[in-house]
Amino acid sequence: MSMASEELSDRVRALLPPHAAIREQKMFGARAFMLNGNMLVAPTKDGSLLVRVGKDGMDEALAQPGAAVMDMGGRSMSGFILVSGDALEDDDQLAGWIGRAQRFVLTLPAK
Repeated sequence: MSMASEELSDRVRALLPPHAAIREQKMFGARAFMLNGNMLVAPTKDGSLLVRVGKDGMDEALAQPGAAVMDMGGRSMSGFILVSGDALEDDDQLAGWIGRAQRFVLTLPAK
């Protein structure tokens, strides 16, 4: 894992509430943070953050600074956005994205 990914993972870990339902899992060649078995966020090797916002949350999320459609192998992943590292420099910004992901993931059935 890259330094950028490790550093962002440490920051995500520090901002997540201590919760038995949160665990870490290797995914997409990085570390994904899971809530009730559903992916919440995943730092990428370039220091961006993959954020799960759900299909209905896409437009609002994409209107935020640094947010883009998540593209994997030429196709966009609906319900997921990629937030550039530049838009995550401040812990309040990062906490806002984590909170947005939590609000959506808590609507999903646990796996």
